[in-house]
Amino acid sequence: MATCRSCGKNFDPAPSLLDKYPGWTPQECPSCYTGGRRSRQVSVAPADDPHTGVFTDGSASPNPGAGGWAAVWVIEDVIQAEAHGREPATTNNRMELRALIEGARLVPAGTTAVLWSDSNLAVRTINEWAAGWKQRGWKRKTGPVENLELVQELFDLVQSRPELEIRWIRAHVGHRWNEYADQLASGG
Repeated sequence: MATCRSCGKNFDPAPSLLDKYPGWTPQECPSCYTGGRRSRQVSVAPADDPHTGVFTDGSASPNPGAGGWAAVWVIEDVIQAEAHGREPATTNNRMELRALIEGARLVPAGTTAVLWSDSNLAVRTINEWAAGWKQRGWKRKTGPVENLELVQELFDLVQSRPELEIRWIRAHVGHRWNEYADQLASGG
């Protein structure tokens, strides 16, 4: 028996789902489930500062230019793991996607986690658009998919890990762990 985090109702997960993902507990009932990804953008006010999740950030200065990415996995304000890196010639968008990829890799398979990103573009790319692009042979209606190799890598990664969820968090408004990831990504 599980309790849906969206509607609060109790439900019994399908045995076939539990067989496929041993040790995982679904977070939403079949009525609320949206394919493992939120179709709406979830913003968190600073007063509701999250204390658990994988907080990611990427930057390039100038854009394009030298850049960095960072991810920190936190449970109740205790750092479990972190990673960060730099690239000499890149873009903000590439670094945001790389941060999400590396952030997902910090979390052991089967462990439920929210990946927080302050890049609305990266979040929407994976949660809303990538499935359609994949169905069209990784093409957008208006042209090629930018940063295709990173989009494919991240999409495939989160599709294979239904226990992970990507959500948007507002940048530069005082969210503790988002600011921490921002400093790591900026080389600070």
